[in-house]
Amino acid sequence: MPQIYKIYMNESALILTHFNEISSNSTQILDIQDFDIEKLFQQIVENNLQQTYILRTDDPKATFKEIKKAVKVINAAGGLVKNANSDYLFIKRLGKWDLPKGKVEDGEKMKEAAVREVAEECSIEIDSLGKKIESTYHIYILKGEFILKKTNWYKMKVNSVPELIPQTEENITEARWVSIKDLHIIRVNTYPLIKALIADLN
Repeated sequence: MPQIYKIYMNESALILTHFNEISSNSTQILDIQDFDIEKLFQQIVENNLQQTYILRTDDPKATFKEIKKAVKVINAAGGLVKNANSDYLFIKRLGKWDLPKGKVEDGEKMKEAAVREVAEECSIEIDSLGKKIESTYHIYILKGEFILKKTNWYKMKVNSVPELIPQTEENITEARWVSIKDLHIIRVNTYPLIKALIADLN
């Protein structure tokens, strides 16, 4: 099966692939010989770019490993939570809609971290943990250091419609149950990574 890796950077995304992707106005092909992940990220931030970058490589897995060597890797986990009314849980953090997630603690399993973080950020109790949806990657800068965060996302359920209390110390200003018909509210003010995660919800 072909290997494709996607790394989100603010409103942009970097795709590592050996395919000859079709270029469009919103994509830019990068030269593997001159590629520098930190320089690309700085360019995206400084110019507030919203673009998809294609990095063609004969071995996407090996290239991805090299990128991970150049930055600090942090593991996180979160959840897409459905309630008894089939509404989904979203949080607003730093002005944008997001899904609850957080850093995995030492010795903690990804699944355990996902449930704990959702519970802490929204003050609810998860009744059932489902399958992993996927793993996502995004790069950001924290205290001058380049971070690559890997997040495992899991399906979760609660058997009622509990009141949500946002964890304000984590910069969460709102937590809300959102119906399928109202997902446009989320999509117009969220990150490309979240848009991709909820693309198939209907």
